[in-house]
Amino acid sequence: MNQTVPLSQQRSGLSNRLRQFYALTKPRVVSLIVFCAVIGMLLAVPAGVALPLVPLLAATVGIALVAGAAAAINCLVEQKIDALMARTRGRPLPLGEVNSIETLVFASIVGGAGLCLLNIWVNPLTMWLTLATFVGYAIIYTVILKPATPQNIVIGGASGAMPPVLGWAAMTDSVTPDAMLLFLIIFTWTPPHFWALALYRTEEYAKAGLPMLPVTHGEKFTRLQVLLYTIIMVASTLLPFVYRMSGWIYLVSAVVLGLVFMWYAVRIFISYSDALARTTFRYSILYLSLLFAALLVDHYFA
Repeated sequence: MNQTVPLSQQRSGLSNRLRQFYALTKPRVVSLIVFCAVIGMLLAVPAGVALPLVPLLAATVGIALVAGAAAAINCLVEQKIDALMARTRGRPLPLGEVNSIETLVFASIVGGAGLCLLNIWVNPLTMWLTLATFVGYAIIYTVILKPATPQNIVIGGASGAMPPVLGWAAMTDSVTPDAMLLFLIIFTWTPPHFWALALYRTEEYAKAGLPMLPVTHGEKFTRLQVLLYTIIMVASTLLPFVYRMSGWIYLVSAVVLGLVFMWYAVRIFISYSDALARTTFRYSILYLSLLFAALLVDHYFA
């Protein structure tokens, strides 16, 4: 005898499926990407000039969709690796909540929709730059660099540093030195941010067969690299003030935030612990958010 599934169970099943597809987009990562892109949009428009709301909204949604699609492709390619690591084994693909074909179709639809939105409602330059960023992350970094070299984060960091450039291009239909300074900040932030994570996840990366820097060169060498790249990063954050892109509000914020990051990096180098590396990783996310927020406050109120 056929039994009809209650409507409440159908709705519950659909809701769970939607949650799994949403999880494929790595919403926390995408939220930081979109935040940096929006900051780029707002900084590109001179203070006192009305914001073009339609391109701003379309760019925000379009960039978010393409970033989500890139994250889904990353989950698809790395599903076997994700299943081996405690941090990622709860993702939808390792759990079998969605399959590879569904993920590929989902990413294609979401990414395609985002690119169309950017091309029609923003400008072709932003669409092409966003597509290049997608290829850089989902293919060049995930497929080629990550399993091949311990410098994967450094080289692949170029795609991760693109969001403010995309935002700038969305508002101005151009890429200026100001936008590239924002790119440089994120590019130099990526290694100490990610290597702090890799330090306390070294055994998991080794088990997964990924040549992350602590696996190939050891903890001591990685700790030194975290310190050196933090110095480079802090120096790069001063450039917007030197270039007269920002004023004293940003400079003071950058110095204070940078000194805190330096304190963490020095402690990691001198007296490492997994707990310290974990705290540093968490602070690095807060650091970037506050740094870009300071740029925005300086832009409108300085």
